[in-house]
Amino acid sequence: MALREILHYPDPRLRTKAKPVVAVDEVIRTLVDDMFETMYAAPGIGLAATQINVHQRVIVVDVSRDQDQPLCLINPEIVSTEGSESTEEGCLSVPDVFETVNRAEAIRVRALDRNGALKEFDATGLMAVCIQHEMDHLEGKLFVDRLSELKRLRIRKKFDKLQRRAV
Repeated sequence: MALREILHYPDPRLRTKAKPVVAVDEVIRTLVDDMFETMYAAPGIGLAATQINVHQRVIVVDVSRDQDQPLCLINPEIVSTEGSESTEEGCLSVPDVFETVNRAEAIRVRALDRNGALKEFDATGLMAVCIQHEMDHLEGKLFVDRLSELKRLRIRKKFDKLQRRAV
C-alpha cells in the first residue's frame, strides 16, 4: 500500500470524467488499498480515484467512527433516489472549506466490490451524502459546483491567493 497525493482545487485534473473499470484485477485492488490508506491518513470519510489523478470509476468510503467499515465501489451507479436534505460538506480536495449542499436523502446504489462481485444496497444519512459526493468527483464535479456563484467565486479567490503565496 502507498499514500497517494490528493489533488487540490482548482487543479484542472479534478475536472476529468472517470472511465469505467474494465476488469477488477490486482491493479485495481492495489488502487483500492492505496485509496483507503490515503483517505484514512488525510483523514477523510470518502475518496474518489479522480482525486488522486487516477481517472477510473472507483470510490472508497468509510463513515464509521472507528474506521472499521470500509466500502469500495467500482463503477458505481445510483439506481434511484428519494427525498432531499441539506448537509454541510467538506472535501479533501478543497481543504478547510465547509458549505451546505442539497442532495438526495436516500439512494439505491449498484456497484462492483473489491472482488468484482455485483452489489446493490440502500444508503441514507451520511453514507448517502458521502457516496453522492464521491460520485460527483467521478463526473469531474466538486461540491463547490453545487453552491451559488457568489460562494464559488469567494472560494476560488481564496485558493488562487493561496497558490500565489505558495509560488
